Amino acid sequence: MKKDKINSILDILSKTYPDAKCALNFKSPYELLISTILSAQCTDVRVNMITSELYKEYNTPEKMIKLSQEQLEEKIKSCGFYKNKSKNILGTTKEIIERYNGQVPSNMDDLIKLPGVGRKTANVVMSNAFGIPAIAVDTHVFRVSNRIGLAKGKTPEEVEKQLMKNIPRDMWSDSHHYLIWHGRNICKSRKPQCDKCPIEKLCEKNFDFLKEKSLQEH
Repeated sequence: MKKDKINSILDILSKTYPDAKCALNFKSPYELLISTILSAQCTDVRVNMITSELYKEYNTPEKMIKLSQEQLEEKIKSCGFYKNKSKNILGTTKEIIERYNGQVPSNMDDLIKLPGVGRKTANVVMSNAFGIPAIAVDTHVFRVSNRIGLAKGKTPEEVEKQLMKNIPRDMWSDSHHYLIWHGRNICKSRKPQCDKCPIEKLCEKNFDFLKEKSLQEH
């Protein structure tokens, strides 16, 4: 996709979603990190419900590490894959205390060494907690980017690399939010509302790729 077309799409999305921001509630880098780990295969609304209670007592590494895995499982049970997430949260918390003096690292290399932290989670934390330009490719960003032609890739990492190449660095973080909000509100997985889409005339409508991808994943 040509630069002028990309710029037009981003300009329209920025005006469509002027208040787009991270939907997870957090007050510190540690809270955001834990919330993002919890958000895998779970809605942000559900995560916020869980953490509104969890963070009343366990909002720092030093407090969280006092919980056993069984105790943490009970507190996040309404979140999908809670057993594995509990293990990763406590493992990550232990690493933060022992290797980073209780402070969440702010760079990709250190973040992805933590249990349960991949590039998406690391990018969310870097962007929203530390203000570092980053593009986190979740299911919405992956789908919308491929569908409209902003980036084409068979893996989240391929899409991330293309988006970083195609989008100016100072717009990475904002564009990430625009694509998420567009995916949630209009460019939905099963029934995209093309008739309501403000970028419909610029969209490549690449549905075949995503249909093919979906079959491969299932």
